[in-house]
Amino acid sequence: MTNKLVTVFGVSVLGTALPLLGAEGLVEKGPKQPFEVTSTERVNFSPGGTIRLNSSYGYLSVDGWDEPQVEVKIIKSTDRFYNPSQEQEAKQRLDLIGVVTEHPSETELSITTGRAARHRRVPPMPRTTKASVTVEYQIHAPRDSRLVIHNDTGYVWVSDITGGIEATSRTGDIIVMLPDPGPYSIDARTRMGSVSSDFTGKDLHNQFLVGTHFTYPSEAPSRRIYLRMGIGSITIKQGPPSGPTWKN
Repeated sequence: MTNKLVTVFGVSVLGTALPLLGAEGLVEKGPKQPFEVTSTERVNFSPGGTIRLNSSYGYLSVDGWDEPQVEVKIIKSTDRFYNPSQEQEAKQRLDLIGVVTEHPSETELSITTGRAARHRRVPPMPRTTKASVTVEYQIHAPRDSRLVIHNDTGYVWVSDITGGIEATSRTGDIIVMLPDPGPYSIDARTRMGSVSSDFTGKDLHNQFLVGTHFTYPSEAPSRRIYLRMGIGSITIKQGPPSGPTWKN
């Protein structure tokens, strides 16, 4: 093996490789990168049960399937980029955001996201922080499940679910793919944004406010679709699912 003579700031050092010397000392070579952790959980779930998602944010997808179970896959990733040697620091940041599942019965499941407390809070800043961590939720559930989603910010995708759907979000986009003609009773409203639907219903616009209210009433017994968005858009599609658009 041939040693190379490396000169750093006028000092000659024998070696095969050296890290760079920065203002704070030795800095590891190599590109910075985000870090992520993934967890997957499966629970038995009876037909017609209710799944609640509380305080989710980031990217949320719920897809129907034929299994008598709910699968919850959580991917947490850092928004910041770290040197390879900072992996432990990145993991500590990821641990600040917790996603907890509770399964009190065969027909009830809740998935709740907890954020880190903000130590130096200056009003009107919120009491908690996302800690520069993004969460992706990939959930598979029996098709006839009922969904109750209270999302904060980001993207919500629901497909191939034949039970009732209630979804609210503060900002972002909600896309619902309804797998068959119904009958459905649809009530969708944005405070600031648009609503588009494959179903023929009533667009009720308020001339003094920026937003859209869409209704699709059904005379027959129907499945209730209730959607509310603060700032963003709502899309209601009819037909087979094609997968979340952020992955296409």
